[in-house]
Amino acid sequence: MENIYVVTDSTADIHKELVEALDIKVVPLKVHFQNETYLDGETITAESFYQKLNESEELPTTSQPSPIDFVDTYAELDGGNNAKILSIHISSALSGTYQSAALAKSMVEEKGINVTVIDSKKASYAIGIIVVSVAKAIQNGASFEEAVQLTHELIERTQVYFLVDTLTYLQKGGRIGRASSLIGSLLNIKPILSLNEEGEVYPVDKVRGRNKAFARALELLNEHVKGKSVIVGISHAADIETAKSFEQKLKETFDIQDFVLTEIGPVVGTHVGPGTIAIMMHTVK
Repeated sequence: MENIYVVTDSTADIHKELVEALDIKVVPLKVHFQNETYLDGETITAESFYQKLNESEELPTTSQPSPIDFVDTYAELDGGNNAKILSIHISSALSGTYQSAALAKSMVEEKGINVTVIDSKKASYAIGIIVVSVAKAIQNGASFEEAVQLTHELIERTQVYFLVDTLTYLQKGGRIGRASSLIGSLLNIKPILSLNEEGEVYPVDKVRGRNKAFARALELLNEHVKGKSVIVGISHAADIETAKSFEQKLKETFDIQDFVLTEIGPVVGTHVGPGTIAIMMHTVK
């Protein structure tokens, strides 16, 4: 039987319970508040992060794990047992995390450690929904090659839309991508944003008011899944009440086989800001 491990990074925003149950290894990114540095999801929680963000006059910054962080992770998982490691990470258009993992792969290959690194082209639980599905497939007996193939398929099948209260955080963090055309044009206009095939943020539509924006996102998701059964996630940035109200509407609209409600963590939260809601789903074959 193959010795397979799944690695991701903290921007996947996967519940600790799922991480433990599915034996997923999470490498944390870093959040910097003035002179303090925190490990995303380890030394700072989402709750404490949003509280600090609300109290801080300066926006925090973020940084990716170093290649050595990944080298240490891969070596620990391999343990000399010829493990096969599947490492799935945040869009390379949004973070240098994928590049760090890819460099680490080249560094451990000479030691005989087998690592496949994949750019998810996604962020937050849009990564997590893929990682969780792949980890479950491995627990159910999928081979390493099948897991790699499934990862690529799910990247193609997973659709995400997110609604932000303001574009300020994306703009100041430099992650606004092709949505930059919206700056200065919003008066209670809520942009529906997504990630394109290159993993960049881009505007899908503009709607007046959040509820109408969510309704439009549901229409777009319906067009994407074409009546098939789906696996769904909602992630929120310090706005669980809105997320729960949207959850109910999603359950009334789609044939959902599995659902996860999660909170956007400190690193992604730095760049999208409080009040962001993201809806992600992929079809079930």
